[in-house]
Amino acid sequence: MNKKIIESDLQNRNSLQIATFAAGCFWGVEEAFRQVKGVKSTMVGYAGGWFENPTYKDVCMHNTGHAEALQVRFDPNEVSYEQLLDIFWSIHDPTTKNRQGPDIGSQYRSMIAYHTQEQELLAKKSKADLERSELFKGGAIVTEIVPASTFYEAEVIIRNIIKREEVEAVITIQSKELEIRGTSSMVEFIVKIQASS
Repeated sequence: MNKKIIESDLQNRNSLQIATFAAGCFWGVEEAFRQVKGVKSTMVGYAGGWFENPTYKDVCMHNTGHAEALQVRFDPNEVSYEQLLDIFWSIHDPTTKNRQGPDIGSQYRSMIAYHTQEQELLAKKSKADLERSELFKGGAIVTEIVPASTFYEAEVIIRNIIKREEVEAVITIQSKELEIRGTSSMVEFIVKIQASS
């Protein structure tokens, strides 16, 4: 079962702040933020949906309304929220609705979930600035900017899969749509790992 993350618990630890972003597959998003000085921890999970305690399979089957998301704990004295927003915009294409590269589905949508009024204002300003810059040559930015709701930490096997040898095979399969162990999608592959673990 997933661990429901209580925002006040995170905010009170050492005066760190939290930010929540969705920009496609959460493993790639996590890797980009994990390397940033001032980011103290990252957590992959699910945000923006209505279903309680979603699993990876639920989210991938479009049964929950959640996006694959990343929650970042950061020290604002070392890295600003604006800098995190810059990273967010730079690591994905915010003009593609429900898609990032080969990953297609509403769980891969672009979303900023703000935790404070200041974050809301900064996120909306950064989006407007990006639209004015014409960096995306007239493509409409479809990123949702929404109030943070309950964040559900991904299951242990999902959090740890990036550390498993199988992840290279999973990524290859997902992008080339090949078959392994009689499956043709990452969801089926992960379900089989869970069943055999």
